[in-house]
Amino acid sequence: MALPLSAVRVLLGSFFALTGAAKLSEQISAPVSEQMKALFVQFAEVFPLKVFGYQPDPVNYQVAVGWLELLAGLLLVLSPPMQQEMSNLLLTLLMMGAIFTLVSLKESLNTCVPAIICLGLLLLKDVQTH
Repeated sequence: MALPLSAVRVLLGSFFALTGAAKLSEQISAPVSEQMKALFVQFAEVFPLKVFGYQPDPVNYQVAVGWLELLAGLLLVLSPPMQQEMSNLLLTLLMMGAIFTLVSLKESLNTCVPAIICLGLLLLKDVQTH
């Protein structure tokens, strides 16, 4: 069971590192970068802490999520088990936030599926390591 879990860990970590990098740089994909800018304006509108009076700047929100995904993805792939667990927890929280955001925006199930699958794989990885 260790090999499949390692493969899931490496694939998930690589995926998050790439999506994080795409949020940070237009060099990865200019069209994706432009789409992300527009999406984060919407995401900021339904930010979970808005009920407490905090609404992030969309650009800063995108940069923060990009760095979190990039660094947590790299940690998931390259770090020792304890840091992998912390990375897994951080990415799980990010995916829960992503699902909350998409549901708040009343997006279709098809739009939510990638975040749901990533969350499921992160939870599976966490359960299998304990």
